[in-house]
Amino acid sequence: MTNHSEAIGPTGPGAPIDQPVVTLRTPAELADALPYLLGFKPENSIVLLALHGDRGRFGGRVRLGIPGRAEDWASVADQLARCLVSGCERRGSRPEGVVAFLCREPAVGESGPQVVDHLRPLAQLLRTACGGLDVPVVEAVCVSGGRFWTYCCPDTRCCPPEGIPLLRPGTSVLAAAATYMGVQVSTEQGEIRARLAPWETAGAADQERALDAAGLALLPKMLGEEGNDVAVGILDLARRVMARLAAADPVVDRLAADARDDELLAHDEAAALILGLQVRTTRDRAAAWMEGDTGPAALRLWRALARRCVGAYGEHAAAPIALAGWVAWSLGDREEGKSALDMALDADPGYLFAQLLHRACDEDLDPEPIRCLLREDREVREDREAREARETREARDDQAAELPEAAPARRRRRRSPRPAGGGGRAAGAGSWLSNGPGTGPRNRRRTIRRNARNGR
Repeated sequence: MTNHSEAIGPTGPGAPIDQPVVTLRTPAELADALPYLLGFKPENSIVLLALHGDRGRFGGRVRLGIPGRAEDWASVADQLARCLVSGCERRGSRPEGVVAFLCREPAVGESGPQVVDHLRPLAQLLRTACGGLDVPVVEAVCVSGGRFWTYCCPDTRCCPPEGIPLLRPGTSVLAAAATYMGVQVSTEQGEIRARLAPWETAGAADQERALDAAGLALLPKMLGEEGNDVAVGILDLARRVMARLAAADPVVDRLAADARDDELLAHDEAAALILGLQVRTTRDRAAAWMEGDTGPAALRLWRALARRCVGAYGEHAAAPIALAGWVAWSLGDREEGKSALDMALDADPGYLFAQLLHRACDEDLDPEPIRCLLREDREVREDREAREARETREARDDQAAELPEAAPARRRRRRSPRPAGGGGRAAGAGSWLSNGPGTGPRNRRRTIRRNARNGR
């Protein structure tokens, strides 16, 4: 912020009196506060924090991964601004201002100031998008390489071009207050993303070939009349793999557990499941595996499938990663859910399923209403399938009840000898060989000759 002495705090006059009030006065303190406000240290992220009241009390917040293509920045800025403001309004208070953060580590051979310059247009787009909603951005901070820069202060005396070092973790007043309140900061966002990232091992080539083969075999069926049968088969396969994963011995180390899950999933199984989840109705049915004993096994399967979306199939990862984010959030791990949904949108920015879930998760909504909808849909579908199965059984039983009377007649017809000359009935009534007396082929020829002799 251009006025570095302005007080901005996470609490205000309306806050509970048993919570400590912490006042943040500088961009350094704001940057230090970010992990405590989010619950983790953000990486490659856009973060918007809402400010309320005269003292700038922190309110709602939204976060999204920085899109790799600059062409997507304008739409992302508009989406995040609308999401933040509408979420605050639903909770009863429109924000008076916004603090924006851009967090990205330098790439190999890149410096912090280069990151700042590269992201400067994005910061301006965020300021424009929020300003268009009559909510000004009072501060925009870039955090990179252990330093921070402000986009809102042109004074190089307080904001030098080389940046300002971040406070040492755990030494600020906010860190002490967070420790007092039992707030823990997770630094595992990188590990969350690593568990969903595509393989870079020798097995990636074999998996891509399996995806190619599955595409040739399954896509024509999925798009044709056999589509429903394929969907049923995909879901049955997913259940079998989940049961296999659940039955395996537990592994404490997370990355070792992922490697063990990879060994339990064959290339052709993974390929069929990845392609099957591209169908919306199949994915929606799989999303119902979100709780109880089924939830953890489903989460492991979706992570494993995300890691198999290799090579040209990177965009296919949006479905399994979005499912992983949904199940993680449903099971109570909001941070893994948000990180996974970020990755799903990285894979496919237009993936509506991930967009809706990301917005709901980012606004701290309760996932239970979504679970209720999925449960109701599952119950309706199971009732319909049970009714159809019952009707099929009843029809089959009715057919079986008629068979004992008709079968002996058909057997007698097959054993009946042909009459001499081929005339008359070759079998019993209703035979496909005749329609009654004198209608066989030979009788018809004799009748024609007799009629000719008689002048008819």
